This record gives sequence, structure tokens and C-alpha cells, in this order.
Amino acid sequence: VQLVESGGGVVPAGDSLRLSCVVSGRPFSSDTMGWFRQAPGKEREFMAGVTWSGRTNYADSVKGRFTISRDNAKNIVYLQMNSLKPEDTAVYSCAARQVQTIAVVPGSYNYWGQGTQVTVSS
Repeated sequence: VQLVESGGGVVPAGDSLRLSCVVSGRPFSSDTMGWFRQAPGKEREFMAGVTWSGRTNYADSVKGRFTISRDNAKNIVYLQMNSLKPEDTAVYSCAARQVQTIAVVPGSYNYWGQGTQVTVSS
């Protein structure tokens, strides 16, 4: 099972980035997918999740700025991040779980990618 993230980078505040996570080795279309982030010295926190049917959930801190979506034909989940702020700087990771509900606790996810760094300069 592999989850591979891409799309991170260094951007100025107010800019946008789109992260991608390609999943292989799993029945992607039946998994619930989540995006998490971890900043230095902080715990991993839930950003957004999407079920196989397209139902979504977001952390309050990113509602209205981030959008999660998935392409079941391509085994990819995306995180569109707009109006980025310096406090969004973190390593962003995607995760998969076999239960058809969105969980906000990292331990509820079975599979993880290595992460991609997002740095937002002020």
C-alpha cells in the first residue's frame, strides 16, 4: 500500500496550493480519505476528510479556505488550499481508512503517506 503526496512548496501569504495524494495497492474507491498536518512542536491535526461518496468534513480553521476532493477513477485525493496563512505552515499528509465515516483522530486511519512540506511566508 502506498500513499504519495505532492504539491507542497514555499508560497507567500494569500497564495494557493493544491496538494495531491496518489493511492496504490488499496481499493481506493471504498476508503475514506483524510488530510492532516503537523507543524514543528505540535501534534498532528485533522484538516479535511472525504468519504467514497463525496461527503466532506473540515476543521474549523480551514473551512471556506480549503477544499478536499477525490477522483476515484485515478485513485487521487486533492486538497485545494486558498488564502494561505503563515500558520498553515506544516507537513501535510494524506491518510486512508476502511470505515465509511470521516474521523478526526489520526489513530483512526490505517494508512499514511510520508507527507509534503508547505511553507507560507509572511
